[in-house]
Amino acid sequence: MNTSFLRKLGLKKKNPGTWSGKKTYDSKEYLKSYSPVDGKLIGEVSITTRKQYDAAIKRAEAAFVKWRDIPAPQRGEIVRQYGDKLRKYKKELGTLVSYEMGKSLQEGLGEVQEMIDICDFAVGQSRQLYGLSMHSERPNHRMYEQWHPIGLVGIISSFNFPVAVWAWNAMIALVAGDVCVWKPSEKAPLCGVACQNLLEEVFKENKVPDGVSTLINGNYIVGEYMTTDKRIPLISATGSTAMGRKVGGVVAARFGRTILELGGNNAIIVTPSADMNVVMTSAVFGAVGTAGQRCTSTRRLIIHSSVYDKVKKQLVKAYKQIKIGSPLDAKNHMGPIIDQDSVDKYLNTIKAVKEQGGKFLVAGGVLKGKEYDASGTYVKPCIAEVTHDMPIVKTETFAPILYIMKYDNLNDAIHMQNDVPQGLSSSIMTTDMREMEAFLSCCGSDCGIANVNIGTSGAEIGGAFGGEKETGGGRESGSDSWKAYMRRQTNTINYGKDVPLAQGIKFDFD
Repeated sequence: MNTSFLRKLGLKKKNPGTWSGKKTYDSKEYLKSYSPVDGKLIGEVSITTRKQYDAAIKRAEAAFVKWRDIPAPQRGEIVRQYGDKLRKYKKELGTLVSYEMGKSLQEGLGEVQEMIDICDFAVGQSRQLYGLSMHSERPNHRMYEQWHPIGLVGIISSFNFPVAVWAWNAMIALVAGDVCVWKPSEKAPLCGVACQNLLEEVFKENKVPDGVSTLINGNYIVGEYMTTDKRIPLISATGSTAMGRKVGGVVAARFGRTILELGGNNAIIVTPSADMNVVMTSAVFGAVGTAGQRCTSTRRLIIHSSVYDKVKKQLVKAYKQIKIGSPLDAKNHMGPIIDQDSVDKYLNTIKAVKEQGGKFLVAGGVLKGKEYDASGTYVKPCIAEVTHDMPIVKTETFAPILYIMKYDNLNDAIHMQNDVPQGLSSSIMTTDMREMEAFLSCCGSDCGIANVNIGTSGAEIGGAFGGEKETGGGRESGSDSWKAYMRRQTNTINYGKDVPLAQGIKFDFD
């Protein structure tokens, strides 16, 4: 494995885990990052101590006072330059994402492209942080609303999108005038260091105040530094529902805000009129892309009984063509899952499916052989015939396990889709306009994302990303999601000589 891309990203064998402006901290206690591709140690990142964390937050607070005074379009220009830096190092950073996380190189490069796209989006947004003007009920008064930076934004990201989700939050927060504190996943810490290295180059070139972007590293304990910290008014957290439930409760208890992007249990409804080529492409990529480790991965296919056997037959045929191996080899469709803990959860889910009466059309299991044994995290994508009422079907397993089930009536299919705790992404495959509109109506999908004739996975920068129910309700990326990173203020200006009071109350000061 040629690791020259690590040097180009400024990565070393041992990297500081706390970085606030020009000041870096090394605790001499390290997180080790092993690649799921070949099981090799890539590098180490020091774990942030409480003392280092407090020093970094102090620098971030001082940086915010300076950064918020820089006009938003100028902040946008700095973000634009970061986008250009990412273009320059797209190949290297995309390779690191693939090697450290295990997704295919094409997906790793695509994730960096998402970072570039959100930079472009944020640049435009920096000139559109608009408010509202309203007519007052009082004579000689004017009312309006404006938005101000909220302060420090804490970002906790997950391993499956180790760089893009940070950028979704950070680039919007930066143009809004906030400063960012980022804890990357402990399963992909080098991706965080690489992003910080590149951002600091841009900051240095523009003489940006120290501490506008702060990196911290460690496990859940370091995350708790952030979630319990009243100095951080907003926490954006991506991860499991269990993690989000804990984070949401802790932050709410101190009257902080959260943006939560949590679990997904995403379904595609396949109707009798569906185009089968569209169905197969969407379903297979949605189920096996990133080895089933996307929050938007397709986990359930709800298929009309009239086309059920046809879809089942084509799926089994398609799965026989999936090539599994090193994600850095373009001929492979699927790489490993992230670690042994994920392998155990995958195997336990397969066991539960069998115990609850499910039947596997394509069997799962851990792959064996010279190419796979080094990491032990290469698994088979599998397909199980199930019924909707099985408890395991309503839980999320971050692995390439696809459930298929039948329906006879569209209303029943929509009910089956919605009858899970999660509410992130959904899709219907149909050429019938009435079915399409029913799915998109208020009585249709209850998810934050509802698609027609495309799969559940993937999202465009222009639309706000997020879901309902146990997915957390947060929204990131496009649309008007910038408002989540700012505080709203209502202003009233009296340009007259009188002060009219409610209920006609009057004072005589003559």
